[in-house]
Amino acid sequence: MKFDTPAGPNPIDRLKVVGRPTDRIDGKYKTTGTAPYAYERHDAAPDAAYGYVLGSAIAKGRVRSIDTASARQAPGVIAVVTTLDTPRIERGVMNVAYLFGGDVIQHYHQAIAVVVAETFEQARAASFLVQVDYAPEAGAFDLAAAAKTAEPVPADSGEGSGGDGEERVGDFEGAFAQAPVTLDATYTTADESHAMMEPHATTAAWDGDRVTLWTSNQMIGWGHGSIAKMLGLPKAKVRLDAPYVGGGFGGKLFVRADAVLAALAAKATGRAVKVALTRPLIANNTTHRPATIQRVRIGATRDGTITAIAHESTSGNLPDGDPETAVNQTKFLYAGANRLTAMKLAHLDLPEGNAMRAPGEAPGLAVLEIAMDEMAEKLGLDPVAFRIRNDSQVVPTQPDLRFSQRDLVGCLTLGAERFGWAKRNPKPGQVRDGQWLVGLGMAAAFRDNMVMKSGARVRLDSRGTVTVETDMTDIGTGSYTIIAQTAAEMMGVSLDQVVVRLGDSDFPVSSGSGGQFGANSSTAGVYAACVKLREAVAQKLGFNATDAVFEAGEVRAGNRAIPLAESAAGGDLVAEDTIEFGKVSKEQQVSTFGAHFVEVGVDAYTAEVRVRRMLAVCAAGRILNPKSARSQVIGGMVMGTGAALMEELAVDTKRGFFANHDLAGYEVPVHADIPRQEVIFLDEVDPRSSPMKAKGVGELGISGIAAAVANAVYNATGIRVRDYPLTLDKLLDRMPDAA
Repeated sequence: MKFDTPAGPNPIDRLKVVGRPTDRIDGKYKTTGTAPYAYERHDAAPDAAYGYVLGSAIAKGRVRSIDTASARQAPGVIAVVTTLDTPRIERGVMNVAYLFGGDVIQHYHQAIAVVVAETFEQARAASFLVQVDYAPEAGAFDLAAAAKTAEPVPADSGEGSGGDGEERVGDFEGAFAQAPVTLDATYTTADESHAMMEPHATTAAWDGDRVTLWTSNQMIGWGHGSIAKMLGLPKAKVRLDAPYVGGGFGGKLFVRADAVLAALAAKATGRAVKVALTRPLIANNTTHRPATIQRVRIGATRDGTITAIAHESTSGNLPDGDPETAVNQTKFLYAGANRLTAMKLAHLDLPEGNAMRAPGEAPGLAVLEIAMDEMAEKLGLDPVAFRIRNDSQVVPTQPDLRFSQRDLVGCLTLGAERFGWAKRNPKPGQVRDGQWLVGLGMAAAFRDNMVMKSGARVRLDSRGTVTVETDMTDIGTGSYTIIAQTAAEMMGVSLDQVVVRLGDSDFPVSSGSGGQFGANSSTAGVYAACVKLREAVAQKLGFNATDAVFEAGEVRAGNRAIPLAESAAGGDLVAEDTIEFGKVSKEQQVSTFGAHFVEVGVDAYTAEVRVRRMLAVCAAGRILNPKSARSQVIGGMVMGTGAALMEELAVDTKRGFFANHDLAGYEVPVHADIPRQEVIFLDEVDPRSSPMKAKGVGELGISGIAAAVANAVYNATGIRVRDYPLTLDKLLDRMPDAA
């Protein structure tokens, strides 16, 4: 199905199933421990051996030799596969670093061997017996030092953000020099780890020249092609299966070392082999969100109209990597005739930087929205009013391009009303609650809306059951449920008459899960397949497909009504289709908007920060399942709060690795850290987005929230911290008198 004109009325608009707050149909499996995750595929590979990955102990250089004799003689060891046994394996889709093979070391904990044994403990113990001789080389590990020679480069996050290395509209320097009120400030954000609950894990088994990987991967289509390329196999000889993925946040968008090494180890042993990356390897071997150094300059008239705005970001990566696209949202969010954005790349020999939830917008808005607050204070304006004053219904860098839907003002005004923003004391450090200094902060949210080609297959049987098959993944986002809701709405059946099968590369290729495009795109693919199935049913029953109404398990037209199941009495009816998005989503800018409001308490004696309450208001098209959508938004808010207050991969700039590479040293928020969250969705549909008239929302929740927390801390204390995270050491010696 081609989607090349705005969506008109269609069966989804009935909203009998879609749009209703619905419990996740996979919840019962996850809460009872019966959902089959990659490392526990005892059903598929009951006698799997265990692989333990050995990572490089240097950050740059070469491996001279690897002595595995002692390891091979250790109890339970079946095989040891080393990087010197294997020619360098080609990189897959979006990989920056090479995953295995050859003697060159690009970063610390790059995989150099996998030890295979009968038990995990035996494999781990034997790995300590592997003797490696390295030839280390000097590397660059300090972003602040490398940033001095960084150059602007173009970049594409692969998730809708990016552009040229430097982009200009008008005369920024001239307008900034003439502006009566200006801000020129530099901010930093830290390296961050995905820290998902399920580690990167794969169980692999060969059947002759065919290999199956039960794996934890967000994008089965990408992974399928990558594994085939890496192993030198036709795609028909490779199968990936990932019915459940325990979180990814972008870290599992593409193939990592666990999948490659499980496949190689299984080939070497003739056994199924399971490999899970340990937490240190997740931090140092896979990917992370790169740290940034960002400079923001804003010039405005005294009434608060922005006349000049510049946002420049520098981040580091391996030589073939891209910079973090942290300036993207600044091209879209606020008006201003004279503009400059730039992305600079510093070459570092740290583990690769790549996609992490809301790449670009998450660190970019963390900075831009502090700068907007600082500018509002200089102007003597309320922060909400300042943002509203500079709203734009056209893309500021392309005045001829309108937004399809843009209700940022609605998000800001409703949020301010519901949060009680009018009670905020604009003078910092004035509100006390016992020993706590109390502050309110807010920030705008923006996330571009992407759509991707997505396919599905639907089957109707003689019992009236509709089965949906697509390689779409559920990474904890509720894909099973919204896909079932879509099929139920389209075919006029109840949810308990729909079976959803996901994550298998034998199924039609979907959009996959990432970039806030998964829900909208994958359900649109199911919609397209159901349109074909409706046509087949109508033809079988002698109805005109355009007149037929599918409802309550029946097909009706005029005064005729026939049970849906009768159309499959002679055999299953099967339909398959793919949604392909044309120019309709490019004729206007399709984006999502929101507003975050936060209240914090800061201990007057210790500078400990406690989030007290949070509110997000989102304008993100039709909300397919308000219950799971809320979960996605509050999850983003929690993750953004972690970035604001505690999450930071500490770089050992001498040895080139992340030192706090486990969950004991890398802190993430827990339930007790955030007691009260509220989410409001504006009533919005966007016909230019898809037949579902929906848009993404999963990453909007993290976009801007860190700045709302930081602005609340400032309002509580009067201390402006421009370096994330806002740990108490950055506050303590500047705290106001506690008396």
